[in-house]
Amino acid sequence: MIHVRSPREVDKIRQSCRIVAETLQLIAAMIKPGITPQELDVAAEKYIRNQKAEPGFKGLYGYPATLCVSVEDEVVHGIPDNTPLEEGQIVSIDVGALKDGYYGDHARTFAIGQVDETHQRLMTRTRECLDLGIEAAVAGSAVGDIGNAVQQHAESAGFGVVRELVGHGVGTCLHEEPQIPNFGRPGFGAILREGMCLAIEPMINMGSKDVYTQDDGWTVCTVDGKPSAHFEHTIVITPNGPEVLTEYETV
Repeated sequence: MIHVRSPREVDKIRQSCRIVAETLQLIAAMIKPGITPQELDVAAEKYIRNQKAEPGFKGLYGYPATLCVSVEDEVVHGIPDNTPLEEGQIVSIDVGALKDGYYGDHARTFAIGQVDETHQRLMTRTRECLDLGIEAAVAGSAVGDIGNAVQQHAESAGFGVVRELVGHGVGTCLHEEPQIPNFGRPGFGAILREGMCLAIEPMINMGSKDVYTQDDGWTVCTVDGKPSAHFEHTIVITPNGPEVLTEYETV
């Protein structure tokens, strides 16, 4: 079932989105060579709970942490550990929050210190894919329009678009219908309506689109070992176009 949210419900999702956006801004201020993913996870959980919210991922489907911290060739769902981050790496951090029964979901890829041109190009292109996907999310368009916008921009640069993982609706459950693939054909799939809340999240690989899951059952990596980037916003479709709910600059 695809939900169309009332203004009251959107306001509740907006509150959770504010929390996850502020959490990533807190992480942005902390992240540097030498810090560990587990240190970031502890800080994120403390911040979310101080907002009288719950970490959206922790315990969901059995996931053990507040953040997903995915380094270099890890695409998503990396479990935070005590391995220090290193100069020149990229790391994707995904965070969710649950407040008053509604979720917010947000992710971005960070550079650790100075990164080389190829890493920077991958991050820039992936962020552009997110922007184009959001632009395509207007009432009356189709889910396939979003995926096609992302796919065309990524593949025109020679990057791989992950097929096995997708964006999704957001509301009282973290993952709701419709699924939002990062590939597709214009005009195909569910038609978008005002009030729908969606997490759009391109996961773009520097090389092949192919991925596998590590033995921990969570961490998804690129098959060719090349880096991957991930950016995500939660949006609501309004009469005036898509509104990003996870973009705040208050911390």
